[in-house]
Amino acid sequence: MINFVQKRKLFFTIAGALVVLSVIALGVSAILFDGQALRVSIDFSGGTLFVLQFKEAVTEDSIREVFVENGHAGPIIQQLGGGEENMWQVRTGFADTDEVRVILDALDENAGAIDRTLSNWNMVEPTVGAEVAQQAALAVLVASLAVLAFIWFSFRKVPHPLRYGVVSIVAMLVNVIVTLGFYALMGILQGWEADALFLTALLTVIGFSVQDVIVVFDRIRENIPRHRSEPFDLIVNRSVMETVHRSLATQLNAMFVMIAILLFGGASIKSFVAVMLVGMVSETFTSLCVAVPLLVVWEHRSAVHATA
Repeated sequence: MINFVQKRKLFFTIAGALVVLSVIALGVSAILFDGQALRVSIDFSGGTLFVLQFKEAVTEDSIREVFVENGHAGPIIQQLGGGEENMWQVRTGFADTDEVRVILDALDENAGAIDRTLSNWNMVEPTVGAEVAQQAALAVLVASLAVLAFIWFSFRKVPHPLRYGVVSIVAMLVNVIVTLGFYALMGILQGWEADALFLTALLTVIGFSVQDVIVVFDRIRENIPRHRSEPFDLIVNRSVMETVHRSLATQLNAMFVMIAILLFGGASIKSFVAVMLVGMVSETFTSLCVAVPLLVVWEHRSAVHATA
């Protein structure tokens, strides 16, 4: 039987190293991109929206190549309607009339003929600005407090119920930092930019961060009255072993699907899926190897202080 509690120093070291590396990645990104911890897309900064009607079938890669060659790296490309309609939407940085004309001519020559009468382009304002980002941060804070209150109330019959909520929030923060650090690193290496999809993925990671922790904590709550004569760390490890198979099976199923999408899906959603995958891996690790051992450490220190 794996003793998760006994290996807590190793797990804490790994988690600490991941957090430090993530903070370094965010810091390097801020230095490289004018104080931005994450490269931001036109969803934050605004830009130009193209709706392109092609006369023949084209590929996403061919469209992307034209925009990149004309100085617009990282365009957000989506196909509209069915595949037979040959209509595409492209979000990119601000482009004036002359730049648009050059891009359309290049698309005609290198991607596919464009129906100019059914295609259009226009400037767009940021869809996710500073105000929305602040609201998202506020939502995270409110959600954290709600989780803390919910766990405290649900575990009120267990000794020190507030601790369960606090360590859940700590595990969630580790997941958020690791996810942000990964995205900052990919922004440096691959030019990924934070957009509305990234914000959606991050909020989803936050939502799922507490899921496995609560499953384990609920089993601890059930086992405490059943095994009153056993030490707390033994009860905790027993609870982890009784739930780990279910947690891993659920998470691995989702991970396999995400890996398949990463390998065979379109380029426009790969960053979104990658954030979800990294967040899920981090969440699985922190729920078993950070939150649970941290609860035991807190219990041990309280017992030492009580007997001192």
